[in-house]
Amino acid sequence: MKLPTIICSTVIRSAHQGESHGGVYLVNLDTGEYKQVVDWNVSSIDWGGRGGERGLRGIAFYDNKIYIASNDEIIVYNKNFEMVNSFKNKYLWGCHEIFVFKDSLFITSTSFNSILEFNLKSNTFVKGYWIRLRSYLSFFNNIAFMLEFGNIKRRFFLLKILEIIKPKLIIFDPNSDNGPPLRVGFHINNVYCNNDRIYFCGRRSNHLFYIFDEEIYNYAKVPFKTHNVRPFKRGILLNDTFAEKVSYMDLKGNVIESFQIKKFKENELLNADLPKDHARQAFGRGLCTTDDGLIIGGSSPALITVYKLGCPNALKHVNITMDVRNTIHGLEIWPY
Repeated sequence: MKLPTIICSTVIRSAHQGESHGGVYLVNLDTGEYKQVVDWNVSSIDWGGRGGERGLRGIAFYDNKIYIASNDEIIVYNKNFEMVNSFKNKYLWGCHEIFVFKDSLFITSTSFNSILEFNLKSNTFVKGYWIRLRSYLSFFNNIAFMLEFGNIKRRFFLLKILEIIKPKLIIFDPNSDNGPPLRVGFHINNVYCNNDRIYFCGRRSNHLFYIFDEEIYNYAKVPFKTHNVRPFKRGILLNDTFAEKVSYMDLKGNVIESFQIKKFKENELLNADLPKDHARQAFGRGLCTTDDGLIIGGSSPALITVYKLGCPNALKHVNITMDVRNTIHGLEIWPY
């Protein structure tokens, strides 16, 4: 089976000013060869702990152009990776994944608990989707999130409440001053569109939701602390980041099949002495699929892995660096 070429972006946690803090790579999974095509080394960012404003994030394609998100900006490249345009918005901050559907780019604005819609024909921000958590729902959600391994009966009760009560959707004009406040909420980190539905999930959400006809609906149960959740076959596919697995689940959150993310020996890693809340290996983020049934996932230290349902072992690993700070973020099949 011939493996595809993928494009991926990276975030380098705990980098220092003057160092590169992320980049973009083309990786030929068939040969194992890779090439860095963008080095993101801007210095005008917040250099606080963890990922912060570092690195490049979601990736999407439209009209022979490549759209890549940074923390607060959508950057447009041609196929030679020459920057041709960029776009900002006052409600775009803490951006994670992005997705092109029809003639629109949907962008997760994590710090505003929102999704922004950008029209790719007019190059304008046209609509904002604020996922508003009522104060009592936010309280229940935060307690359930923190009780990951706490009181089982209490957590079960809280999760049942979260199944009944859903967040409120507020449509806003991203060009006005009437948008949402700076507040993380669900920590929305991915968006996926299909059949006129806008699917979204977040690190602090235990459901995959979708927006249809300006209403929010529950679609599937998920664990907390996930990335890249999307509908897949008869269930959902996701990076179960906390469990260090790529998982295929049914809509009730039961695992149908899962793959353990590869871990290296500590003495093989660079910068392994950093605190685990700043950088750790087997942090799963970045996920895509091929038409012939392959699942491709990203993790740290900058590792791309190919899986196939029914095969317990990974088909291929391509490792870009052993520096544990270097984390895959966006990951897509290279279409050009």
